Amino acid sequence: MSKRSEKVAEYELPIKIEAQKDGGYIVICPTWKDCYAQGDTVEEAVLEVTAVAQSLIELYKEEGLQIPLKSMSSKKLDNSLFLPVIVSA
Repeated sequence: MSKRSEKVAEYELPIKIEAQKDGGYIVICPTWKDCYAQGDTVEEAVLEVTAVAQSLIELYKEEGLQIPLKSMSSKKLDNSLFLPVIVSA
């Protein structure tokens, strides 16, 4: 069996959670307008936005675009929630 090592990158994903009038929740990333999701529960919406962020990070890397998120080593500056998003580097 051969050992395989992969690099990973971890980013902070600031989010804001909003309840919808008709039920469900929407989660947005205030620093990345392309990154948002919705779900019937808070948990579902948070899982969805994490998956969206992972896909966007991969797409941005492929296209050579700057990813508008800070690495997990950066300090938190406000009272936003931060989700860790881990992707292969």
